[in-house]
Amino acid sequence: MKIFVDSANFVELEEALKRGFASGITTNPAIMAKEKKGSFLEHIRRIIELIKAYDYDLPLSVEVFTKDSEEMVRQAREFLRQFGDYRNLYIKVPIGWDELKAIHALKRDGVKINCTCCMSMNQALMASAAGADFVSLFWGRIRDIGHDAAEVVRQTAEVFHRNGVRSELVVGSIRHIVDVTEAFRAGADIVTVPPRFFRAFCSHPKTDEAVDQFLNEFRAWQE
Repeated sequence: MKIFVDSANFVELEEALKRGFASGITTNPAIMAKEKKGSFLEHIRRIIELIKAYDYDLPLSVEVFTKDSEEMVRQAREFLRQFGDYRNLYIKVPIGWDELKAIHALKRDGVKINCTCCMSMNQALMASAAGADFVSLFWGRIRDIGHDAAEVVRQTAEVFHRNGVRSELVVGSIRHIVDVTEAFRAGADIVTVPPRFFRAFCSHPKTDEAVDQFLNEFRAWQE
């Protein structure tokens, strides 16, 4: 079970890194657009420096920002030129017919790939067959179109595991806390989670009640 942090915000990332539960970081163009305007490459460099500052070597997924397959390859190679010193860099490429060409071309160069925006088992299978290291299914968006996201993840995970597929199955597009546990129960190897859920995910009113009881009884014993 691995939890990735779905953010490009330095404060959010540092808060997760301080607590040691993050197994990786995922970004995309929309996530990047939420941050202060500036140099895209410099922003990614700062994320890498932040990871290294905590002595981690986490998978970092950086997504291309074009729909042209040839430009995807060019951008990916530029990312690698800029950040080639970080060995756990993954290039995110969306699933698609032309996009498979980009994935195949990059895999021949030894590039690590996170194939993103998959909404069906068929897409996940094609991404894996093309060589993607991570295959990302979008839980919330699958549900938006009326499909059972848990069943899509479950069927995909079963096929992957039954056939010894080496691609790791990532679930993203998390909308609710329960999505995380349901995704893991359905067979996800990794769930990438927006930071707004983390604090609530480790909280429970009965925990607060128990801790308060222990401390109150201890104080009374000390008096």
